[in-house]
Amino acid sequence: MKKIFATFLLAACAGGAWAGGMESLESFVKTVKSGRADFTQTVTAPPRDGQPGRAKTSTGTFEFQRPGKFKFDYQKPFAQSIVADGKTLWLYDADLNQVTQRAQSQALGSTPAALIAAAPDLRALQADFALEGAPERDGLQWVKATPKTKDGQLQSVQVGFEGDALAALEILDSFGQRSVLKFSKVQVNPALGAGAFAFKAPAGADVIKQ
Repeated sequence: MKKIFATFLLAACAGGAWAGGMESLESFVKTVKSGRADFTQTVTAPPRDGQPGRAKTSTGTFEFQRPGKFKFDYQKPFAQSIVADGKTLWLYDADLNQVTQRAQSQALGSTPAALIAAAPDLRALQADFALEGAPERDGLQWVKATPKTKDGQLQSVQVGFEGDALAALEILDSFGQRSVLKFSKVQVNPALGAGAFAFKAPAGADVIKQ
């Protein structure tokens, strides 16, 4: 009987900890309408022939304004930008001097960006993702989000919170590639200018519409 009670108690405690991630996500979506942070992203290829996958690290800054506006500015090792202005998603590669333009409504539904910036509330997120609390680790509370549509390139995303503050994203794509973003110097609800998410293709850049 003691063993059964102990097992039940551990399960209850774990369930409470896992629920904390969902509570953090709900609070984040409800109360954080804009944000700014630095990020470090590490992308690891899937292992091949018994060898571990190679990892590549990049750094930059991130801003968002709910609903549907965000900007990733990659600074190292290569300059790139991903900008969503509410209607159009722009991808700019400085080395290639190339811009890719897509309709935002067709590009964001079941993506990590939707978890951070696109959805106006938790119900909207649940329309595109199956959400569940995940075990606490690295001092963070986690939520696992699995896209409900199976035809995309995203397998799952885990969102890590420190309290109600966004701290990390772990993204697994359908090819087995893992991308981990860690956020620092997070600012909650900063005032962002009207032109913060405006994008204009640089002079001479090739613009590809998809």
